[in-house]
Amino acid sequence: MGSYGKFSVLLMAACVSMAAAPSAPTSARGGLQMATEDRLHRPGWWPTKGTAQRDEFLGPSACEPCHASKVQTQKLTPMANAAARPLASEALRSHSELTFHLPPYTYQILRKENGSQYSVSDGSHSISLPVSWAFGLGESGQTYILEQNGTFFESRVSYYRALDGLDFTPGATRTPSANLEDALGRRMLYAPETSRCFACHTTASTANKRFDPNRSIPGVTCEACHGPGAKHVAAMKAGRMKEGLKSILDPAQLDPVDQVDFCGACHRTFADVALTQTFGIRDLRFQPYRLEKSQCWAKSKGGITCLSCHNPHQSRVRDLVSYDDKCLGCHRSGSSPMSAHDHPAAACKVSSNNCVSCHMPKYEMPGMQFKFTDHFIRIVHNGESYPD
Repeated sequence: MGSYGKFSVLLMAACVSMAAAPSAPTSARGGLQMATEDRLHRPGWWPTKGTAQRDEFLGPSACEPCHASKVQTQKLTPMANAAARPLASEALRSHSELTFHLPPYTYQILRKENGSQYSVSDGSHSISLPVSWAFGLGESGQTYILEQNGTFFESRVSYYRALDGLDFTPGATRTPSANLEDALGRRMLYAPETSRCFACHTTASTANKRFDPNRSIPGVTCEACHGPGAKHVAAMKAGRMKEGLKSILDPAQLDPVDQVDFCGACHRTFADVALTQTFGIRDLRFQPYRLEKSQCWAKSKGGITCLSCHNPHQSRVRDLVSYDDKCLGCHRSGSSPMSAHDHPAAACKVSSNNCVSCHMPKYEMPGMQFKFTDHFIRIVHNGESYPD
């Protein structure tokens, strides 16, 4: 099949997927959201793009002289700790041994002086590999990446804070594996799966279109979102302010649709979910997709984005009442198209505060031992099932 034929098949598949999916939301300008793969082929910086040269990335320390407060608080966020080497993983450092049994296999993670060792045994034979990477801060859970002769494996068991121990990695089958190698973990496809996973957990793991995790910066740091900083830093130090500002991206200046798709490069855009048909409870963690299903998004014409409630330079705010001002910014004024009453209490028959506890309920993600907030903002009816 020629290249045109392949393109036609992909286009037809995309159209079928979009038709089977919920209606794609439109932007304030009337345009459709875009899939991340399409964004990556457009000019300019975009998360996970991987086209910049590796020496263009300087690391967070280069940003600190001018942006000290943002760099210091961003270091504490789950994004900045989305990937770590074993010695930097709190979950691994705080446990000398973690074990899990699935007859006939026993899993064990042992803390060593130079890292952690992951092993699986059937009682007679065993396979043991060093943990290369810990993915996830461990706030809900942490999955381990193993490497053997250039092949990457996703550990079959992960650490869960709620259990303070190991259980199956999300998506892993609970059926006993046929052999030790299969029991060890899921073999990751080198391209594009492995590079995509690292692109959303590290910074600059792919540069000049070449995947090299050993040269990556652990975690989602400044340059993962703002783009490589070498040109920006050089221009600012030389006093070329205009040039410096043009050489770095400020995602906050993007229009609302682009902003949400920007975060969706890792958290899944509406188009990404529609194309992969990842519906049901599995789409709970795809916050951009869930947000764009909301009437709040549609009626405000993209007036609320991820940045409306979340500051990427700071850890997530856990006090639910603190989000009330965001909701009442639209719902308190009688002149707003989203409210019919001047008094905030009149806009809701249940309460005048703690809005998100009702309108953004939490659901437990199967196999993850953790409840995640649903970003599909809506009136929730008693007894309703999880809405696609």
